Parts: sequence; structure tokens; C-alpha cells
Amino acid sequence: MNPVDIAEPLRSRWSPSVFDAEHELSAAEVTRLLEAAQWAPSSGNRQPWRYVVATRGSAAHRVLVPHLSRGNSGWVPRASVVFLSVAVIGQDGTELSDLLVPLHDVGQASAHLTLQARAMGLHAHQFGGFDHHAVAAGLGVPADARLVAGIAVGVRGNPAEVPERDAEREHRVRSRRPLAETAYDEQWGYAWPGLVPSGPETA
Repeated sequence: MNPVDIAEPLRSRWSPSVFDAEHELSAAEVTRLLEAAQWAPSSGNRQPWRYVVATRGSAAHRVLVPHLSRGNSGWVPRASVVFLSVAVIGQDGTELSDLLVPLHDVGQASAHLTLQARAMGLHAHQFGGFDHHAVAAGLGVPADARLVAGIAVGVRGNPAEVPERDAEREHRVRSRRPLAETAYDEQWGYAWPGLVPSGPETA
């Protein structure tokens, strides 16, 4: 089931684990996704986000794939492109002592990218299961930046073409904890009293 009263493309966004291994994105489509990230909110317009674009079969893709976790090694390589998000923590000679704001902004940019993907009829699945240090070294990520996560983007594929473990994920019930356990009032753990029941919540 989908959320009842939220806008597209939020309503239909979800994270498939079966991508079409033959589907390709044009340079214009990849650029459009990056433009969506480009215009995310940014504290002081620092724009701490960077993305390594790893299209299937590219040099960057070949760096990533050997370092994927066991759980991600089957489905991630099938995606049309993987965007590797990076947070720059030192800019203009100024070291940022607190990673929270840069990481928050990178997360916002990545959310924009995933929602743009859905608006384009694509799906995105974000993941963190890979050897961050090895991939960062292989891609030449500088010391003043941190490799954060991957975003696999493509179109849905045929579950019959993938291992049962990956195909099974497509049928899991999508759920979220109740909002009463997410939105608090003046004391931590006490639900905000304005919540209105609206039916099942889903991913």
C-alpha cells in the first residue's frame, strides 16, 4: 500500500532490488538527476555534496563493484548508474569541525536526486554496504572529503534473472514505524499530540 495523502513522486518512491541489467541512461538523463541534486537546500550555499558517476561498465563502476558487500554484490551492478555521494568537509581552506551539517546537506541533495529519478519513471535504491575506504582510495577522493553512500538508479528488471535472495526483496511488505514513535512533543518519547490517524504508513 502507498501513503494516502502525500504528493508524487514521494507517494510511489521505493527501493527495488531488481534492476534491468540492459537498460542505459543517456548523458542528458544523468545530467538531469545531477541538476536535481545541485538545487537542494544548502547551509550558507556551501554545497558540500559531490557525486562520482559510475555508469555500468565505466572505470568508476569497476572500482566500486569488487568492494560491494555480499548483500549488495548481486543487485547493485545491474543498475544503469550508481551515484557515489561525497561530503566535502573542508572548503576554501576552512576545516569544518562538525560533520553534521555537511552530511545533512548531502542527504538532502541525494533525496532530491532520488525523487527526480522517480519523476523520470526511474527507481533509486540507496545503499551503504561497500568498503568505503577502498573505494575512496580507488577513486582518489581527497582527505578533506568523506565518501558517504551509493545511489543505484535504473528501471525494474525481471526477478527471474536474479538470485532468489534479491528477488525475494521485491515482495517484502513495506512499512514504517508509527508517527507517534517519530514525532515528539516537548519531551523526548512523548508523541506530538496533533497527529491525526490516516491509515497504514508505508515506505
